[in-house]
Amino acid sequence: MGERDFEADGRPVRLLSGALHYFRVHEAQWGHRLAMLRAMGLNCVETYVPWNWHEPRPGELRDVAALGRFLDAVRAAGLLAIVRPGPYICAEWENGGLPSWLTGALGRRVRTRDAAFLRAVDGWWRALLPQVVARQCDRGGPVVLVQVENEYGSYGSDAAYLGHLTWRLRELGVTVPLCTSDGAEDHMLTGGSVPGVLATVNFGSGARDAFAALRRHQGRGPLMCMEFWCGWFAHWGRAADGRGAADAAAALREVLECGASVNVYMAHGGTSFGGWAGANRAGELQDGALLPTVTSYDYGAPVDERGRPTEKFWRMREVLAPYAQGPVPELPEPEPVLAGPVGVVLSGWLPLDAVVEALGEPEVCAGQPPTFEELGVDRGLVRYRLAVPGPRRPYTLKVVGLRDRAVTVLDGVRGPVLEEGDAGDAVLGAVPGPAAVELWVESLGRVNYGPRLGEPKGITGGVLHERQYLHGVRARGLRLDAVDGASGAAAVDGLAFGAPVAGARGLHRGTVTVPAGGVGDAVLELPGWTRGFAWVGGFPVGRYWSVGPQRGLFVPGPVLREGENEVLVLELEGPDGAEGPDGADGADGAAGAPRLVPWGGGGGGGAAPARRLLTPR
Repeated sequence: MGERDFEADGRPVRLLSGALHYFRVHEAQWGHRLAMLRAMGLNCVETYVPWNWHEPRPGELRDVAALGRFLDAVRAAGLLAIVRPGPYICAEWENGGLPSWLTGALGRRVRTRDAAFLRAVDGWWRALLPQVVARQCDRGGPVVLVQVENEYGSYGSDAAYLGHLTWRLRELGVTVPLCTSDGAEDHMLTGGSVPGVLATVNFGSGARDAFAALRRHQGRGPLMCMEFWCGWFAHWGRAADGRGAADAAAALREVLECGASVNVYMAHGGTSFGGWAGANRAGELQDGALLPTVTSYDYGAPVDERGRPTEKFWRMREVLAPYAQGPVPELPEPEPVLAGPVGVVLSGWLPLDAVVEALGEPEVCAGQPPTFEELGVDRGLVRYRLAVPGPRRPYTLKVVGLRDRAVTVLDGVRGPVLEEGDAGDAVLGAVPGPAAVELWVESLGRVNYGPRLGEPKGITGGVLHERQYLHGVRARGLRLDAVDGASGAAAVDGLAFGAPVAGARGLHRGTVTVPAGGVGDAVLELPGWTRGFAWVGGFPVGRYWSVGPQRGLFVPGPVLREGENEVLVLELEGPDGAEGPDGADGADGAAGAPRLVPWGGGGGGGAAPARRLLTPR
């Protein structure tokens, strides 16, 4: 790094980067998306690394080499790379990338100098960083910059913690320049910067003011906007915010006119497959109501969720072209699209109770309700069973610290759906004793930003009947990854499915037949279904929810094959919470058969819009 610029062989270099998360794009489509970034006029790509995705259980590492393969693809595409290995990443990702098994044990001790937390980070980085170190630019690779932590000034002020991370990165072989990134405010830059490490700032507009704030804290070194927010993410139940192409392009031009490097966040957002989307808390200080993030991470990016150029792409290409070294490449050939709509033929259904008994974690009996973290459940649900002693008069039954949503069953009869209230509590109503109560609690995504990061899920404070705690709880969790991959497929094969009941609470199995030559990107539609998760060809395409704004789930073409493809749908609530025959929730005829449609429509009423899967404001 020079006084004012990044340098290569003594010559100034401007980083024109775009964010693209390898874990949000099917690996077979990395090459296409990287080519789209080059065609936009970018010379660099930035990615986070999600610790919890790679280490879902303590010591159980999952495909850490994926980062290395992605960086190899980056080099093959002729791009440079910025790596942001956390350990915290935000990214609208479950728990900000921190493993729930770690935040559950340590609570507020995470992201500090706490010895147990640092031991865990050190162990993770020892496994991860060889993928980065071997691919640094001084070894012929694409990596030119590595980030220390992420927006730490928005969370904490532990300089000793940041100092340890900086030292550990160097000790483990990182030789390229290091950086931090924070909001362009004095308290954030004060809390998140490290002496001797390049500070960068994050913003969506007002580049001159943001860089002036940065210069107050760092008088020399390259100027860089590490996150130029060209769009935004969406929350379930709220209309998606949009940002106009002209406005975003004008703000990008201002960044470049300041002589700064930039990372367009996101250049291509992709999809939070597998239920990995995080959540926010409402309010200026992020301590209000829970706002779970949708599965689509389209972000209003220049390259949309399926990899197509948008108007924002073309506007930004015009802005970037004068700064590119040589002509901007042409666009790659678009990825194929499913040839036509095809229905899913449902062949079986298994009630949720039977699913939990067959695929769930071991049942735990405890005095107080154990949390998801205590049960080893990262994403999924927990069935809590407890008894109201009797005889006794009807008293209010209250769930203290409910996170996040619970389907209730009282003496075998479906009750209302409870949600976290303003005080974190939820009231079922007056319940006489004796009574048998079931609370099916679902996590809607762990908070990824702000002071509520790492908060536990499940029933976190107990169940009260009047003022009396109900003790003696049986809890059994169901992890989503019980259905993933080859082991999940084998487990599902062993289940005794009954006759199909479209939309009922439980696990549904079916097939969709793709004709010869018809494989391509598609949208899975679930008309009349309420909320749950879906898998296509064994691939976890994510959470669906009828509250919107997301309509349909993106199915990457590479997960499909010609002929029969298995489809699994785990419905957690049932349409309108209705009761069907024999207690089959939601089996009232309101739900139709799922279907795959080509991206861009063709499926009839409710087909995916040609532009995006999110309903704009």
